Amino acid sequence: MNITPLVWGITIAVTIAFFVFEYFAHVRKPHAPTIGESARWSVFYIALALLFGVGIGVVSGWTYGGEYFAGYLTEKALSIDNLFVFLIVMTGFAVPKIYQQKVLMIGIVIALIMRGAFIAVGAALIENFSWIFYIFGALLLFLAYRQAFSHGESDPANGKFMTFVRRVLPVSDEYNGDRLFVKKDGRRFVTPMLLVIVAIGFVDLIFAVDSIPAIYGLTNEAYIVFTANAFALMGLRQLYFLIGGLLERLIYLAQGLAVILAFIGVKLVFHALHVNELPFINGGEPVLWIPEIPIWLSLLFIAATVTVATIASLAKTRSDRLRRPVEVTQDIEDARDPRP
Repeated sequence: MNITPLVWGITIAVTIAFFVFEYFAHVRKPHAPTIGESARWSVFYIALALLFGVGIGVVSGWTYGGEYFAGYLTEKALSIDNLFVFLIVMTGFAVPKIYQQKVLMIGIVIALIMRGAFIAVGAALIENFSWIFYIFGALLLFLAYRQAFSHGESDPANGKFMTFVRRVLPVSDEYNGDRLFVKKDGRRFVTPMLLVIVAIGFVDLIFAVDSIPAIYGLTNEAYIVFTANAFALMGLRQLYFLIGGLLERLIYLAQGLAVILAFIGVKLVFHALHVNELPFINGGEPVLWIPEIPIWLSLLFIAATVTVATIASLAKTRSDRLRRPVEVTQDIEDARDPRP
């Protein structure tokens, strides 16, 4: 792709404009959005992302269009996993619902800034060091293992990092509207709202480490990486309120993401072997007999994995919910049974 500085400038300006609009139209006045409001804007942003992908396919060719859609789908799936952690943070800090929009908005903006920095660094590394694909591939395989076998014990609201922050900063005991600082008895305190934002920012940093190598495994185009990330993050705030109850039912999402990350990790290692320059691997020559995984197969695999993980999660939670009344009834009958 030949993306001029003008196109980059317009893209970044439009992205910023969308987030500014979001703030003044929805976030500035604290309120808990309705299901209807969340659904309408979620559909709008998803439709906009799909339309942009079609535009890339028409203008630059469907190879790039396929890379965009594969990247967008991967980033959207990772973003939903991000939402689950946001939910844990909100619950851990007991954030009032009317202020959750502001926290999410700030968190999403932080995520976009961090991912933008990682994208720039990743693009520079890929352009100058072909062996970086080995590092990205190994990192994704490690992250896939961690994702598959993590059991959700970690609590970002009360982990070591937040314990350190609380020790360093004077924190008030209660929220004061959506203010970040409050003055009491002549002393300035930070409110729990600021701690929530710090926790969200820390979570965003961790997720950026996951998401950027993952999408660079699907495309080398920094423009596609940025736009796929931007569109995945747009509408994430509305999606949080729309599927908040559904998040807890996606019990196999972590395993599905682990499969996707492992697949892209293998794809990256295969690509690294194809462009190999390391002297201790095949004498510094490319390993051409290993197949490159085509983008259509990547897109199909990612879509199928997300679908299977979602359907399996909903089926399992529905089965558990239907079985629970039977178990409760059996317990009651056992308690009434006078026999020893």
